[in-house]
Amino acid sequence: MKKNLAALAAPLLFSIGMTAGPVLADDDHGHGKGLFIDRDVDTFAVLPEGVTNPEGITANPANGDIYVSTFTVPSKLLRYNRHGKLLAQRDFPVGLLGLEFDRAHSKVYITSTGDISGVAGAQSKIQRVAADLSQLEDVAIMPHPGAPDPNFEVKNPDLSSDFITFGDNASVPNSLVFDSKGSLYISDSFQGAIFKIANVAGCNVTTCKVDKFAQDGLLATVGFPPFGANGLAFDAKETVLYVANTGDDRVLSVDPKTGAVNVVALAESINGADGLVFDVRSGLLWVCANQADEVVALNANGKIVAKLGEFRGINRDGTPDGLLFPASPVIVGDEIFVTNLAIALRGLKGNEPEEDVKLWTISKMRLPH
Repeated sequence: MKKNLAALAAPLLFSIGMTAGPVLADDDHGHGKGLFIDRDVDTFAVLPEGVTNPEGITANPANGDIYVSTFTVPSKLLRYNRHGKLLAQRDFPVGLLGLEFDRAHSKVYITSTGDISGVAGAQSKIQRVAADLSQLEDVAIMPHPGAPDPNFEVKNPDLSSDFITFGDNASVPNSLVFDSKGSLYISDSFQGAIFKIANVAGCNVTTCKVDKFAQDGLLATVGFPPFGANGLAFDAKETVLYVANTGDDRVLSVDPKTGAVNVVALAESINGADGLVFDVRSGLLWVCANQADEVVALNANGKIVAKLGEFRGINRDGTPDGLLFPASPVIVGDEIFVTNLAIALRGLKGNEPEEDVKLWTISKMRLPH
């Protein structure tokens, strides 16, 4: 069962091409600034039978290879070529979340969620593997700094306040992003934190130092899905680090110099804000809305200016038609690739379309110009 979605406020002005193609909606109360909508979705790849719940995704820009991780126990890391052919796969004992490709050294970085895997002795950590999925190594064990803001204040419209005490039983490293200096940033969805490993390519599990870059109650959540800090993306000039808070349905900004956390204006109603990717050509931030089954674009002011994809049901072969719980995006050329996590989290038997999925997919969509 999905959260209720707010209907578009104004009628469609016109469509381009066929009905299923992109449309422009007047969502700016007659001021002439439209909302671009394109619901067309293509299937890039169907995961092998028995491989479920794809979550993380990244790409090798040199050849267009796509890498996908699964959030299962045990899990898999899959490598596809640009045309959707499975080239290699590797098994992992615990669930994997985010992926990020280090183009300077042709390595795939991985967030491993040992703390919540139920596997004895497993720890949450960062790993990396060669582009051909050989030579796996541990990079760093994730620290446990404790919960953010023991009495985090939330102000109410009636001028009263509520205070939240967050738990801190596990580290759940989720998403990854590099800056131009080779530092790796890692979101932790349960500890409400962003961590940083400087010069990560030059260190290993015995020498890498994991620093707490930011920690704030805004990066934690008591909402649903129960993941706070999630997707990460820098803007083109690295003056802003964007962070999705999934449970709070919002996108946050972090000052790379100070670590100060703020809510991005107007971006507080993205239903299940999950993975992020910044398109340097258009200047748009693309956000997977996992509870809305769509991907939305924010402009520099935090306004939603485009929406891609939708869920259209379950096909006869058990694959999702369109997007279903889209988790993570990556841009290759003029296309955006998205993992369909398609995981039933609410436990409402018979009420979630994810329960009917038999084969899991990776989707792709054209980016608007």
